[in-house]
Amino acid sequence: MAFSTRSGGQTRTQTALADINITPLVDVVLVLLIIFMITAPVLQSGINVAVPHTRTVNQLTEQRTVVTIDKDQKVFLQTTGADQPINLTDLTAQLRNVGRGDPAKRVIYLRADEKVPFGAFASVMDAVKRAGITNISIVTQPLESTPASDTASK
Repeated sequence: MAFSTRSGGQTRTQTALADINITPLVDVVLVLLIIFMITAPVLQSGINVAVPHTRTVNQLTEQRTVVTIDKDQKVFLQTTGADQPINLTDLTAQLRNVGRGDPAKRVIYLRADEKVPFGAFASVMDAVKRAGITNISIVTQPLESTPASDTASK
């Protein structure tokens, strides 16, 4: 785009600067990238639980209520984002308050460390059942299979 100006009887032709300066845009994008790289591992952190391994595993795609039992038999409740420590005696009341709709149609995911004794696991399941929730899914990880172990088991 060109335009003419007259100053003192002389006509000069000037061109307009049509380029966009993208340096500030690149700076902002790089700062956002660094912020996301730093905060992503923090968002993924939670209670360290070594869940049992099984052959069939379904991936969790929706945000659900998760009850976690760590190796020290501490109970945690995750409803929206972070795991909150909770007393086992308060778990039933908390699960009743958290849910919407019919408790029999709600799903609870139970994560337990593989070193947790069955008694602690059963106590947590009993607390969930007392809240009226009957659909309990136990979280596991897939077995790491190697071709040699697959042929040996057949």
